[in-house]
Amino acid sequence: MARDSSATKARILAAAFDEFAEYGIAGARVDRIADTAGANKRMIYVYYGNKEQLFDQVLQEAMEQGAESVPFDAENLPAYAGAVFDHLTADPRLMRLVMWKRLERPTATTPEAEAYARKNTALKEAQQTGRVDATHDASDVLTLVVALAQAWFTTATEPPTPAHRAAVVDAVTRLAEPPRRAVGGDGAR
Repeated sequence: MARDSSATKARILAAAFDEFAEYGIAGARVDRIADTAGANKRMIYVYYGNKEQLFDQVLQEAMEQGAESVPFDAENLPAYAGAVFDHLTADPRLMRLVMWKRLERPTATTPEAEAYARKNTALKEAQQTGRVDATHDASDVLTLVVALAQAWFTTATEPPTPAHRAAVVDAVTRLAEPPRRAVGGDGAR
């Protein structure tokens, strides 16, 4: 019977995601990943190199799935923040994986840096055309939007609720909404 390498790789990545989200890079064990995946430990090294390279692949796939599920919309940052909140609510392991990455590898990977640069450029354009408040630098706004969307998952002691999501969306609205121009001479808006 021929092996199905794509199915084996998928099982390994799923098991590795769980392992890295739970234990981080340093605490993860390739033996546990292999056992959970029902795969030969040697195949993990054949397919992915070492444990760090396997983590890189897991992180890259999580980022790609996140980008597909939550496309960046510089012109509607509140909706984007709400969608990120929803994405993290649907799978809390994602935030754990991100936190482990930040703790154990604080330097941005090339794909992370490229994704940030694309978002920052789009946000600058939205600011230049008046669709997003230009009071703050685009990189600051982007960092704050992402931080607000993720904040509940890094600081809260209770599960996120729709009210928490609404607070995130409201905060991002206040941050990003362009100032209204005064109408008439009486200062009315």
